[in-house]
Amino acid sequence: MKTFLFLYFTIITSFSIFLLQESELEASMQRGSEIYADFCVTCHLDAGEGVAHTFPPLAKSDYLLENREASIRGVKYGQQADIIVNGISYNNAMPNPGLEDEEIADVMNFILNSWGNSSDKIVTIEEVESITK
Repeated sequence: MKTFLFLYFTIITSFSIFLLQESELEASMQRGSEIYADFCVTCHLDAGEGVAHTFPPLAKSDYLLENREASIRGVKYGQQADIIVNGISYNNAMPNPGLEDEEIADVMNFILNSWGNSSDKIVTIEEVESITK
C-alpha cells in the first residue's frame, strides 16, 4: 500500500509540474510574440525567416538551439560579431533593443518554440540575469 501511495503521489506531482510549466511557457510565449512584433519583426520578418546574408533567420535556426547563451546575450546587449546560421555567414550589427530581463526571457521563449524551433527548457528571468557581457 505504501508503494502504491508513493507511486500515486509521484505521478500526480510530476503531472502537476508538467502542466504548470506548460502553461507558464505558453504565457511567456504569448508575451514574447508581442515583444517580437514590436522589436524584432522589422529585421527578422513575420515568420522569422530573416533576410539572407543580412539578418539571420530565427526560423529553424541551428545557431539559436546550439548557442542558447550567446543568443540570449545578443538580445540582451546587442550583437556585432560574425555568426554562422544554417550554413550562412552573418556579420551585421544588431543594436541593443533595451528590453528588460523578463521581456528577453519571453521573446526568447517565443523564438525558441516557434517556426520549427523547439526547446525543452524554458528561458527564465534568472537565466537572463546571469548572462553578462
